Amino acid sequence: MFILDWWNSLSFISQVFYLIAIPSTLLLLVQTAMTFLGLGGEGGDASDLPDDLSADLPDELDLPDADADGLFGSGDIESPADAGGGLDGLRLFTLQGIVAFFVVFGWLGAALDTMGIPLALTLLIAAVGGFGMMFLLAFLTRAVFRLRSDGTADNRNAIGVSGKVHLTIPPSRTGSGKVHILLQGSYTEREAVTDDNQPIPTGCEVVVIGLSGQTDLVVRRK
Repeated sequence: MFILDWWNSLSFISQVFYLIAIPSTLLLLVQTAMTFLGLGGEGGDASDLPDDLSADLPDELDLPDADADGLFGSGDIESPADAGGGLDGLRLFTLQGIVAFFVVFGWLGAALDTMGIPLALTLLIAAVGGFGMMFLLAFLTRAVFRLRSDGTADNRNAIGVSGKVHLTIPPSRTGSGKVHILLQGSYTEREAVTDDNQPIPTGCEVVVIGLSGQTDLVVRRK
């Protein structure tokens, strides 16, 4: 068979790259199709997003400001009011981001190996390309979040709505955290405070019970 002959003609390294690239590509296509069909399930940091948010938005993870905690999920996605340049708020290591990394890493590595590039250089270039794709996906995701968060949504309509904590909410209104909620038909991120005497951690389900000032929501554990 042609495919078998082609496969046997490849070097072992090329075969490894293709074994990474092909399944990753198929998985990415399935993820993309499920997202557009509204069937997307849990992606990367499922604990950071409302259960129904992952069906509508690309998966995403945190790029830290400086520490390892931010890298894996406790970083802060900027709200529209905080919009600015830089890397703050990027969520990098999600399932979709990791799959995208392996797609680019696999195909680019296979191509470079076929061209006879030394293995060390091939691995380096393929890894850089993979991380580049992860950054691109994270930037696009953050842009989508900001577009969805901008606008004239009335926070009063959030009262009674459930959501999930994205950034830990300090206790007794000693500071604000962030929550993801469905507000007026759009998924958005809002500042939130709580009257609870214990902090509400990332991933905890909450319900909005009131407003504090013009922008902050008052929430409690659900």
